[in-house]
Amino acid sequence: MPNDTSREAPVVIDAALVRTLIAAQFPQWSDLAIEPVRHGGWDNRTFHLGDHMTVRLPSGASYAAQVLKEQYWLPRLAPQLPLPIPEPVALGEPDEHYPWHWSVYRWLAGETAKRERIADLPQFANDLAAFLTALQGADATGGPVPGAHNFHRGGSLSVYDAQTRQAIAVLGGAIDTGLATAVWDAALAAAWSGPPIWLHGDVASGNLLVRDHRLSAVIDFGTCGVGDPACDLAIAWTLFEGESRQSFKAALPLDPATWARGRGWTVWKALIVYAGLPGTNPLEKENAKHILGEVLADDRDP
Repeated sequence: MPNDTSREAPVVIDAALVRTLIAAQFPQWSDLAIEPVRHGGWDNRTFHLGDHMTVRLPSGASYAAQVLKEQYWLPRLAPQLPLPIPEPVALGEPDEHYPWHWSVYRWLAGETAKRERIADLPQFANDLAAFLTALQGADATGGPVPGAHNFHRGGSLSVYDAQTRQAIAVLGGAIDTGLATAVWDAALAAAWSGPPIWLHGDVASGNLLVRDHRLSAVIDFGTCGVGDPACDLAIAWTLFEGESRQSFKAALPLDPATWARGRGWTVWKALIVYAGLPGTNPLEKENAKHILGEVLADDRDP
């Protein structure tokens, strides 16, 4: 799920920069190999540091606040969750080479969750639902409320109302604009009234790891916070379908209004990417078209 459409000029982040930072701040690791991680992400750049660690650096100022948040909260969340999550090892400081905090994490083995890597997709859906249920039940006292640090994940969808309607107008006859508008309006009308609970903020296949064909870990908590968990439901339409989607819905103890908002978050993302609004990834346009078709075809209450 993209975070926002405003993007700064990119900072050049490569292995040479990481090598310079490690040598200056963590010289005990300066002899370890440094290699970029395949599919290292949009918001952050990630590099292998030896065999057992990774270095993760925000790609822009919009993501910089997430570093200290993850450093503080991930060790507190980990004991409350049924699957591994990233474990901070060290905190890098801004310097003359790089302007923001950055992190060293313990390496989590696994491959990103593609359907062909998953033996039993309905079971995978149940396992993910169990993880999210545990996350939602974790102690939320003092947790980070929605805001700029997580692009309002867990907050009101109304923040993206103008942008969503702009995307619908841009797409015109390319989609069922009436249905898209109806799904969006229903999401806005289904307000969250519960207490703030933990949410991941970007439950996407690239942030789910698979080992032995099963869900093994959940990574990238940069957009986590406490609030409305509806944004975490987008995976129902971006990865699951048919039986696996129904398994996921059945395994999560959430009301129809929360699912309506989850559908809204999914429609927002798919619309702005398919419409090619500024700041979105043009390489994801066709995938966004497919996701939009999935969610609009599944606009019934679960």
